[in-house]
Amino acid sequence: MSTETSQPAPGRRIDSAGVVIAAILAGLAVVLVWDASALQSNTVYGMGPQAMPIVIAIGLGLLAIGNLIDALRGNLPPRESADPKAVLLILGGLALLIAIIGLGGGFILATTALFITTSRAFGRRAILTDFAIAFVLTTLIYLAFDRLLTLSLPAGPLERLL
Repeated sequence: MSTETSQPAPGRRIDSAGVVIAAILAGLAVVLVWDASALQSNTVYGMGPQAMPIVIAIGLGLLAIGNLIDALRGNLPPRESADPKAVLLILGGLALLIAIIGLGGGFILATTALFITTSRAFGRRAILTDFAIAFVLTTLIYLAFDRLLTLSLPAGPLERLL
């Protein structure tokens, strides 16, 4: 007979922030599935545009379940304090991504900028190396989405060369 219960471990209590995060993750998963079901597919063969949002929604759903279980058991680790400089760098990277795409710079340049600012926020200082890594990865991602999944990502001058 098992003596295991769903009560928090001794000295621990239900992590309400963890429960809220699990609910947000589950809500995002539902929105992704709902939005993906509204996408129209023009492909005759292969995966259509609905495939990746559903895969991501499944991942978010699994994360929500795991987070909820850990929050109810009180097993989530204590939170670290946020570094305001790192948070501002990541938010700046997101703003830069939106601006570059909005101004017609395209997916590759915009995502490369986000990669560089995020790696800098995590303390990495090799900007040229990060640029090379980001450029190669984002180009491969663009080609995978454009050629394999036939999804159009924001095109800029670099994407038109491919």
